[in-house]
Amino acid sequence: MTRRAKNVLFIMYDQLRYDYLSCAGHPHLHTPNMDRLAGMGVRFDRAYIQSPICGASRMSTYTGRYVHSHGAAWNNVPLKVGELTLGDHLRAAGMGCWLVGKTHMKADATGMERLGLSPDSVIGARVAECGFDVWERDDGMRPEGPDGFYDPNGALKYNAYLREKGYEAENPWHVYANSGVSDDGDLASGWLLKNSRKPANIAEDDSETPYLTRRGMEFIAQAGPDPWLCHLSFIKPHWPYIVPAPYHDMYGPRQMLPANRSVAEREDPHPVFHAFQTNAIGQAFSRDEVREEVVPAYMGLVKQCDDQLGVLLDWLAATKRMDDTMIVLTSDHGDYLGDHWLGEKDLFHDCSARVPLIIYDPSPEADATRGTVCDALVESIDLAPTFVEVAGAVPPNHILEGRSLRPWLHGHIPEWRDFAVSEYDYSRTPMAGKLGLISKDARLFMIADHRWKFMHAEGDFRPMLFDLEQDPQELTDLGASPEHADVIEMMYQRLAKWSRRSSQRTTISDTEIAAGQSGPYGTGVFIGVWDEAELPPDVRSFVTGPAPVWKPEGTNE
Repeated sequence: MTRRAKNVLFIMYDQLRYDYLSCAGHPHLHTPNMDRLAGMGVRFDRAYIQSPICGASRMSTYTGRYVHSHGAAWNNVPLKVGELTLGDHLRAAGMGCWLVGKTHMKADATGMERLGLSPDSVIGARVAECGFDVWERDDGMRPEGPDGFYDPNGALKYNAYLREKGYEAENPWHVYANSGVSDDGDLASGWLLKNSRKPANIAEDDSETPYLTRRGMEFIAQAGPDPWLCHLSFIKPHWPYIVPAPYHDMYGPRQMLPANRSVAEREDPHPVFHAFQTNAIGQAFSRDEVREEVVPAYMGLVKQCDDQLGVLLDWLAATKRMDDTMIVLTSDHGDYLGDHWLGEKDLFHDCSARVPLIIYDPSPEADATRGTVCDALVESIDLAPTFVEVAGAVPPNHILEGRSLRPWLHGHIPEWRDFAVSEYDYSRTPMAGKLGLISKDARLFMIADHRWKFMHAEGDFRPMLFDLEQDPQELTDLGASPEHADVIEMMYQRLAKWSRRSSQRTTISDTEIAAGQSGPYGTGVFIGVWDEAELPPDVRSFVTGPAPVWKPEGTNE
């Protein structure tokens, strides 16, 4: 069989940092299977997500559009019913589009009701599930508090699986998969950071990452001959930071990278930066004792992800699917883990906004680039047009705002962007309230090129600026430096250029518009014409020739 990318296995991890892979330089966390995939394909070293938060980032990836365009700007903000997604584009090209795992998508129930779309119908189900046909959706979040469940539909099938395996509990996702056991035999919840290095109270094979790996293989095993995309979307290494044995104690403080932070970052910081530094998460991850518990557990979660990737790759090879399946590995955002005195994600330092991206294309055209590293400024929205091209169609560039990565995979150097963009609407966070901001002012924008990273904050704040050549660790904020006024002005011009892009004209293509530039003569509209001689010969007959004779009613003349 000739090698050719017919199918796409689109693997996404949740909260996986770009630099926690050994092929990206981590000295202690060895990821031989991610490295193996990188050796088979291209590793894109400068890949940026379009928002440093799960929901908004994923909606950009699934629509191929910036957050400003699709509007789902934070977690649990509905993706409006009219937005086209991967499934819409791929099915039109004859490729199925299936989900196994997480999307963090919230349906536009109001819009669906207005249009009479029932969630029980095929089209309604696809609209409600971000365009995917669902093999299994598992957003991996089933915590419960006084107000009920965070996600009432979270982990339902996984919980049913655990009960079948003998994990008796109302919510085994929490008490087994994401908790340990204290020395006194009590529940040691994974929500409490002090418990991070305890083994989760579950057999490793029954934990979330192996479970979803098997579900992905089950989908692929039953897939017929028609082309498909399978979005295998893992939940880890996202918190709760707890992992089953033997991964819980594979790493310790001696294998941790030191926190990338400086005392100077806390001296007169940017107000938005300061608000995130001083929230509960930032304060917790600023403590060494917290990092010494959490980071080894995070490393164990990554190691488990890598081992399960090995299981998956071995199975794909054994079943001869490596010859016709493109494999894409990425993440929706990173994790600060105490860097810059922060935890979680939210801002634009590389540990948050830069993600791993590895693409294996089995096609012969990609042979010359295997094992290479590309430093082009790539955005997550570039994946959608890449997949459309694999499906054999032309990406609709009046809708998709990304650019296909296939030229890079096939050894060509296309005309490319000069800067990457990311956005963050933090209006629903306590930090916006702490800063006294109204909703429209709680917004951040990042512009990054190979030399500079710039952040603009609405609300009359000064910008932030980092020199990535002189300060690759992003520790010195030059946003208030008069010596860098010209760089800041250049970045504001780029932001203005980006904001003026055409992004809302999605119902008519550039080709259709160009076809109309010849004028309206073909449809009989001749505005501004003085004489028939000014008209093209093939349309003159519509305004010249013998005039019909009108006879007034009641006359014989």
